[in-house]
Amino acid sequence: MPRQVVPLTDAKCRQAKYKTAGGNRLFDGGGLYLETAKSGSKFWRMKYRRPGTKKETSVTFGEYPEIPLAKAREQRAAAQALLDTGLDPAVQRELARATAARAAADTFEAIAQEWLGTRAEHWSPAYLDRMTSALRRDAFPYFGKLPVTEVSGKMVLDAVRRVERRGALEMAARVLSSIGMVFRYAVGTGRVHADVTYGLEQFLAARPPVEHHPHVQQADLPELLQRVEGYHGRPETRIAIKIMMRTFVRTNELRWAEWTEWDRAGALWTVPPERMKGTRLQKLSGPPHLVPLSRQVLALLDELEVYSGRHELMFPGIRRPDSVPMSGETINRALEILGYGEQQTGHGFRGLASTILNESGRFREKAIEAQLAHKDKNKVRRAYNHAQYLDERRELMQWWSDYLDEQLAKAKKPIPLP
Repeated sequence: MPRQVVPLTDAKCRQAKYKTAGGNRLFDGGGLYLETAKSGSKFWRMKYRRPGTKKETSVTFGEYPEIPLAKAREQRAAAQALLDTGLDPAVQRELARATAARAAADTFEAIAQEWLGTRAEHWSPAYLDRMTSALRRDAFPYFGKLPVTEVSGKMVLDAVRRVERRGALEMAARVLSSIGMVFRYAVGTGRVHADVTYGLEQFLAARPPVEHHPHVQQADLPELLQRVEGYHGRPETRIAIKIMMRTFVRTNELRWAEWTEWDRAGALWTVPPERMKGTRLQKLSGPPHLVPLSRQVLALLDELEVYSGRHELMFPGIRRPDSVPMSGETINRALEILGYGEQQTGHGFRGLASTILNESGRFREKAIEAQLAHKDKNKVRRAYNHAQYLDERRELMQWWSDYLDEQLAKAKKPIPLP
């Protein structure tokens, strides 16, 4: 008959002291006992036999009085329930600790940084920086340090609404999108079971219609061209506007242009792929963009060479002309001075050229799109379509420059600047 154990009481637990002669285990029954140590500490332990090997061992529940008698008994019951199902409570506790440690390490911020690292080779540096900044400013401060499993949809929505209250509705949508991509990465890597951002976009404030880069109407073109001719700022800026109008490239493609890219004898400008719009992979391995040069552009290059021919950059900045080009806002600022702040931007020349070229009916849409460096949305077709339509584009670019000259000639008289 097993020995009867008199259950412990709180008084016995408080009064228990270490004895040099031994007898420092006070049993409560079911394997649970309070063990006193020489240091004065008291520990709850449970004696049991391991499932399978039946080897006797013990598991520690914690220290008294942080864990009172009642709590120790609850832990004994939980351990016995595991034993009844053939599980070792010590092993299960270590597994739980490892899971908790992984959860603590798998914070939203840590997973987000890991995910951003996987995108670095696919995204352009500028896009990667925008995504990183959005998370760092509008997500990390609110739940970045929490385990990703503890981040709720409400936390995400609250963070996004803070962005909306700033009036940045487009940014709010971008923040929600980036948080969602982090969650989907966490689901894919087994750190969380579901994307809590799913469906949250329906609760965002309505965004205003997309505003494309403004440009003047065809009827207003003669006056714009005449005002550009009369621009009294830096001559390099005036020439930059005129070249941008006639080549309709993107601002960064022009402002970072180097003299070595221009084949004046062959009337061709080769824009390297790393300066084109696209993913990081497209920038690294994509084809260059070819811009046929009209007679008017070649004449502008001769004029520009007088001012910046000694530099590597065609449009050098004032402070560091050998390494930094003119500001990205230089052309827009000049157009604003000319009175077109709300009507025309440098990038808007692309839309202006596209509209007039398409309406002319002289050129195929594919040739116009190729000259605009618009990528085919069909990835397979884009990968195999290497057609440059170069002969047609040469004709297109010369027609466009001639058309601009015709519009300039329509200006009746000098127009005073605002």
